[in-house]
Amino acid sequence: MNIAIASDHGGFELKQQLIEHFAAKGQILEDLGTCSTDSCDYPDIAKKMAKNILNHQNELGILICGTGIGISIAANRFKGIRAAVLYDDFTAEMTKKHNNANVLVFGGRTMKFEDVIRRIEIFNNTEFEGGRHATRIAKIEEGVE
Repeated sequence: MNIAIASDHGGFELKQQLIEHFAAKGQILEDLGTCSTDSCDYPDIAKKMAKNILNHQNELGILICGTGIGISIAANRFKGIRAAVLYDDFTAEMTKKHNNANVLVFGGRTMKFEDVIRRIEIFNNTEFEGGRHATRIAKIEEGVE
C-alpha cells in the first residue's frame, strides 16, 4: 500500500519517527512536509494531503498536528476525504471497519509513538465491512446542505 505522510510543526517529530520506523521495515512513506519544527499552518498541510489522496497518488494518508483535531477538521473539508483521529485502539479498528477512512490522524503532542504504530497496524489489519457502512459512506459523499 502506498502511504503519504504530512504534519505541521506540532507533529513534525512524530512524523519523522514514523518515516524512520517504516523505512526500517522496507516501506517508504511519501513525505509531504513540513520539513522542520518552524511554525506553519495545518490547513495548508491538510490541503496538500487531500489533493494527494484525491488524485490517487497514494492510497492512504497519515496526518499529524499537535492534537490531531485541527488537521482532521481541515482535511475533512475536502469531498472524498474521510480523515479520523485514532485516539485509541477501538477507534483504529472501527475507523477501517465502519468508515473505511483514507486518512489517519494523530496528535504529535498527545500520543505516544508506540501507540500510533499499534493503531496503524490495527487499522491495516482490519477489513472494511461494506454493506450498510458503504451506504452511509455514499451518503457522506453526496454531501450535506
